[in-house]
This record gives sequence, C-alpha cells and structure tokens, in this order.
Amino acid sequence: MLWKKLIALGAAAALLLALLPTAGAAELEIAAPSAILMDAATGTVLYEKDAHTQLAPASVTKIMTLLLVMEALDAGRISWDDQVIASEAAAGKGGSQVYLEAGEQMSMEDMIKSVAVVSANDCATALAEHIAGSEQAFVAMMNQRAQELGMENTHFVNCTGLDDEPNAQEHLTTAYDIALMSRELLKHEDIRRFTTIWMDTVRNGEFGLANTNKLVRFYQGTTGLKTGYTSAAGHCLSASAERDGVEFIAVVLHCDTSGDRFQSAKQLLDYGFANYTLAEPDPNAEIPPVPVLLGTQASITPVPNSASPVLIEKGQASGLTTRVEVAQQVKAPVEAGQRLGTLSLQADGTPIASIPLVAPEAVERLSWWDVTRALVEGLFFAPQPESI
Repeated sequence: MLWKKLIALGAAAALLLALLPTAGAAELEIAAPSAILMDAATGTVLYEKDAHTQLAPASVTKIMTLLLVMEALDAGRISWDDQVIASEAAAGKGGSQVYLEAGEQMSMEDMIKSVAVVSANDCATALAEHIAGSEQAFVAMMNQRAQELGMENTHFVNCTGLDDEPNAQEHLTTAYDIALMSRELLKHEDIRRFTTIWMDTVRNGEFGLANTNKLVRFYQGTTGLKTGYTSAAGHCLSASAERDGVEFIAVVLHCDTSGDRFQSAKQLLDYGFANYTLAEPDPNAEIPPVPVLLGTQASITPVPNSASPVLIEKGQASGLTTRVEVAQQVKAPVEAGQRLGTLSLQADGTPIASIPLVAPEAVERLSWWDVTRALVEGLFFAPQPESI
C-alpha cells in the first residue's frame, strides 16, 4: 500500500493543525524543577516545566556520546568488530567507571554496554578517542551535531558530563534539548539492546554491571535511556518507554534526590500513556489524479509527504475519519514535492491533523514544438466520419 511505500522512504513527521490540549498536564505536580514530556514519534511536546532553562546535565551528556557512536557505526567509520584501546586519559577518568587500565582493549559492544548501563566515564572517553582521535575533537563533533538537531541552548565541553574541570560551568543544556537528542538516539534500534539491560557483565563475566536507570526494572515498557548525577547538576534522567506502539521521552533535571527524578519521570510517562495514542489516516483512502495542463503527461496522482503517525488524545480515537482534497488542475511544469492537495485526519468532523499531498515526481512542460505537433496531428489525423 501507499503508506508502507512512504514509510520505506523515511517520510517526515505529520503536521498538526492545532496544539494538542494539555489541560491535564497543568494538574501535574512533579518534584523536578526542570522537565519535559515529548512524543518520540512526532516530537510533540505534551508537558514542559522550565524546559528551556540551561542546566548542567551530568552523565545525561552521554546520550550525545552514544548518538555519535551509533552514527559512526551506521556510517561504517567504526565497526562492531573493533577492539577499543583505553588511553591513559581514558583510564584516568573518575566517577562512574569500569576501571579500564591504560592499553586495555575491550570490544565495541562491551564499551557501549558499559556506557549505557553503568555510565562508565572511562569507556565514554575511550569511544570518543576511537572515533575522533581525541576527546577535544569529539566534543567539537558533539557541539556540531547539537546545532544540527536544533539544540540551541546546548554547549558541551566533554563527552562525560563530569564537572571536575575549570570549564565545567560552560557545560550546559536544557530539558528540551536533551529530549531532542534522546529522540534521535532512539531511532537507532541497536542502542535499545544496551539501554534495556538490567544486569550484565563485561570482561568475560568478571565485572558485573547493574543499570543506574531503575525504571528498566520497575517501569513497564522502559526503553532507556540515561541517568546523571553530580553535586552541581543534581539528579538527572532522560527516560523513555513504549507501550502499544507509542513511545514517550521524559526528561527531568536538577532533582534533589534520586527518588525524585524517577518519580517525576514516572509521573510524566504515566500522563502520556493515560492520555495520548497514535493514529494514522486510512491507508485505503482514494487519492484522485490531478490533471496537468500543457504537461508531458496528462495527470499526476499526489502522494502524502508523510507516513508518520499522528499523536491524538485517546478520546478522539473512536470517531476518526480521513478526508482528501486535491487541486482541480495544475499547470506544468510541476516540481517533485510540489503541493497538490491535503489529506486531513478528522475527529467527529473536526480537523486534528493535516498532511500535504505532493507530486511524487516532476512533470515537464510541453515545448512549443510539442504543442504545435499535437495541434497538427489533431487537425490532420483526427478520425474522419464514415460516408453514408
């Protein structure tokens, strides 16, 4: 079907016509001083509390570190078969670690596992050096990627979130920006193999790991993602969970206690699952062709420019209908991606989402010679009436 083809093309998220009601969110009382709840599929923000205030993220920083690692693996710049060698700088990192020794080799999988599960600063640094040659060069990559993702209030100075260096006060981000990079990391299915581990080992079973994210064990559907703590940053968490095909990201920063961060994140996720679901337009909705005036083809059938689901309130799910509107005609030339209509998702007759219908390919305009030839052929070669 058309929708499956579009999903394969990686279509962009659907456009919402109006803001989703958040009356219930206003009643949420969470201990976290800075927080956000985002839908992972569409990027829709469902709740925020001082979400654009710059704060120290502690080890939640490693979401960006892991994102760059996953992207380097996808691009083939590094391999799952690589052995990562710990430098003296990596082995000398403090805080959470697996106590790498300078010169020690560890597999790529065990390095990533150690970062994702126990927030190992030594492994994060070793991975950064493996990709970029030095932590400083890797940090430049982190800041560039942050800008590409629209993380306008973020500046990294290291790959770990440690705040024991003189420039640590410049290492800042926001709950909103963390949600953006969390959403991007979750697009890499392989990372979930690590962020959902509760307990495991490295070094052939000699070193045990227990996940710092307690939601992995105690919250249904948890898919990750990363905890963080320093005395300056407080207790931080980017938590993600998925149920019935819907995934939410809850970010909480600067909590007073570890219990506060987990409880705040749980409240946000509970709110999301209780109130929202995903919906898609009718995949069998008929989209009529649009006549093309003076085009090299007579008509063109538009396609939706998005196959992503739409986030709706659960109360709207029962009365959904799909409406298709296309232009009566279009004049050539037609550009690929040119808008030719609208596919709207409606709840009880009220539009809740609008998806542009666009030209799947370009249609060139007939040349003067083509038009002249068509006229001549029509004049001289038209079927003649039979004689009586």
